Amino acid sequence: MTQLPGAGDDAGWLPDARRVPSPNFDERPAQESIRLIVIHAISLPPGEFGGPEIIQLFTNCLDPGAHPYFHEIRNLRVSAHFLVRRDGELIQFVSCFGRAWHAGISRWMGRENCNDFSIGIELEGCDELPFADAQYQALNRLLADLRHRFSIEAVVGHSDIAPGRKTDPGPCFDWHRIPHASR
Repeated sequence: MTQLPGAGDDAGWLPDARRVPSPNFDERPAQESIRLIVIHAISLPPGEFGGPEIIQLFTNCLDPGAHPYFHEIRNLRVSAHFLVRRDGELIQFVSCFGRAWHAGISRWMGRENCNDFSIGIELEGCDELPFADAQYQALNRLLADLRHRFSIEAVVGHSDIAPGRKTDPGPCFDWHRIPHASR
């Protein structure tokens, strides 16, 4: 993986993000470079915001008895590199150099397994509601930082790499507010 000169950080952890390490990651394939950013949306419970449940899911601490939906996802082992909360708070779960488990079965430009060469960014949100201004501001700062550090070729939605399987970030996400998005 290539990091640009002068973009030093603590092994892929960004200084502006709160660290909450997830166990749900592994190593990227040898010589694989970060070329893609995938935008996701998540809310737990579905359609609800502000609670600790996303963090609990990404750290394998979600109580399956706390909500009926949590029982359905109790065996999921997922993560993302970053989460942007509704208020713009940035949380990092996996080093940029690690392979977060965010894309699942995926394909981009003829390549399978997008986790191998992508950074996953979750936005606290859902298909039915607009995202907050603070999220767009934080996301654009993060994207600028990641573009400075890595040779990013594209910014896409989860629905772009897993069509028919995923819909996020959804119809309420305003791609026009993201400079240089690949849509």
